[in-house]
Amino acid sequence: MSPSTLRRTAAALALTSALALSGCGNPDDGGTTEVDSGNGGKTKINLTADQDRVRTDKVDAIAAKVPAEVRKRGTLEVVNSSGSAAPLTFVATDNRTVIGVEPDIASLVADVLGLELRLNPVSWENIFVGLDSGKYDAGFSNITVTEERKEKYDFATYREDNLGFEAKKGSGLKVDGPEDVAGLTVAVSSGTNQEKLLIEWSKENERAGREPVDIKYYQNDSDTYLALQSGRIDVYLGPNPTAAYHAATTGKTEVVGTYSGAGADLQGLIAATTKKDSGLVEPLAEAIDHVIENGTYAKVLKRWGLSDEAVTTSEINPPGLPRTAS
Repeated sequence: MSPSTLRRTAAALALTSALALSGCGNPDDGGTTEVDSGNGGKTKINLTADQDRVRTDKVDAIAAKVPAEVRKRGTLEVVNSSGSAAPLTFVATDNRTVIGVEPDIASLVADVLGLELRLNPVSWENIFVGLDSGKYDAGFSNITVTEERKEKYDFATYREDNLGFEAKKGSGLKVDGPEDVAGLTVAVSSGTNQEKLLIEWSKENERAGREPVDIKYYQNDSDTYLALQSGRIDVYLGPNPTAAYHAATTGKTEVVGTYSGAGADLQGLIAATTKKDSGLVEPLAEAIDHVIENGTYAKVLKRWGLSDEAVTTSEINPPGLPRTAS
């Protein structure tokens, strides 16, 4: 597939996801928000602590492949980002319970493996510190497969990865490539593949004689969005599902461009992430394949308005975001 075709495909999928997420909060309905179901109807997203998650049964043949120490412990220690990133991972209306599509998929995988799910929210950089030390078994936190990360981690993919450029509503901006952010002030989270892509775009602009990108970092999303509204930044680059959700539910911003999380030549993929050679990647991938086949995976994506990010199979360590050019 050509780079231009890949860009158009990613953009079309991301736009569909954005439309599926369009909706508004319903304060009279006890903590829900309404989104388009994609077939002309509406789907309500449950924002309360009482999630009634989609569940599935244990599969003994897959569970038997889990390393003995994990089976003996009886829990799947999953690490996820403590930052609020609806509809991926965020906190319910009780301001305590972690909810979102990522915990739901992790829950299904734990079910198949016959393990009790334990979610461990930490800051983004501590996800990888915890995986390195063996404190956590797997990361389910919108982690993109990259060639650099593959040196230290094993990946079992479970969603497509598309990025969204979010700007103040009515900005008139449109982002399709590096030249469209030349000279702009763009916020991004440190240590993410979005940051890697933006740095590469900035270097590409300089090589082409254009202005570099003025890259900014903020402590949390609320600070980023305040900066966007005040005009201190022009664009925020993050996961497209969160950009689309925020734009739809606030009405103050808009997605002005999308891009594959793996760059122009490859569809980005989100994956369950484990320490390399931990022995977990194969049962994780088989568990994901099982829930894809039995339909519970599709139910989870649908309930969060993310059906268009579905994959048909879990790949172990597929090609990822290329290394950043020096």
